Amino acid sequence: MKFLLGLLTGLGLGVLIGLLFAPQSGAATRSLLSEQSVRLRSGELSDDIRSRAREALEQGREVYSRTKGELTERYTNARSGNL
Repeated sequence: MKFLLGLLTGLGLGVLIGLLFAPQSGAATRSLLSEQSVRLRSGELSDDIRSRAREALEQGREVYSRTKGELTERYTNARSGNL
């Protein structure tokens, strides 16, 4: 119960501080949120997120493949005594 109370208190304080130190006026922020919700409902934002996720996955696979190759080569060299 203490955890939940602390979580809710932290959330409330975070929202309050975010609103106090917001770089835009309230009207501009509401307008921006409204535009984002329209994008989200239209699927634009979800398509953008999917695209970014695909790119990140592709980069991760490339790094994995490259690292696996390098480690395999080093292991093979170490086993054969060619350090």
